[in-house]
Amino acid sequence: MLSALEQIDRSLFLLLNSLNSPFWDTVMRIISGKATWIPLYLFILYMIWKKYDRRIWLIIPLIALAITFADQLSVQGFKETFMRLRPCHEPSLSGMVHLVSGRCGGQYGFVSSHAANSFTAAALSLLLLRKRWFTITILVWASLVGYSRIYLGVHYPGDVLAGAVLGLLTGWMFYHLWCIINARFPLSPGFLNPNNRVDDSD
Repeated sequence: MLSALEQIDRSLFLLLNSLNSPFWDTVMRIISGKATWIPLYLFILYMIWKKYDRRIWLIIPLIALAITFADQLSVQGFKETFMRLRPCHEPSLSGMVHLVSGRCGGQYGFVSSHAANSFTAAALSLLLLRKRWFTITILVWASLVGYSRIYLGVHYPGDVLAGAVLGLLTGWMFYHLWCIINARFPLSPGFLNPNNRVDDSD
């Protein structure tokens, strides 16, 4: 069963990775870059500030902790445990992988840290903001980042899918941690803008 799933994963990777062009090489390399999305991160923080006012100074460390947790777990708990070679390091796929810029990354690829980190940020922020348009947009963004890792030849689809699940669970867990903190240690009324309310209608 496991062998059959791995074969499907490899076949799907080769199909998706083969759909390339010089134009999309550039686009996917940009999408995969962490610095590319700094404006998006700042916009998310602005949205959180608009809703939670000065409580953002409690939420920012929580977001940083959540992403750090997902990142370290993806490496220490998965990559170093399962030791599944990235497709660009897999000898049996030699000459078959479209590797952009010749950059393969570390030896092991399960799970994708990019996917884990992106979906952690997506899950935590969408739960904090609870706006339909934002939920759809941020999930599309996280999925696009995950796909870029397959396109660039550094992850199998299974690596990305497992990383996404890890990220979603991490974001959900840290959101509930925030709910516990917020309930048990309420701030003074003046510390939170009383005009800000949860709005699920957008």
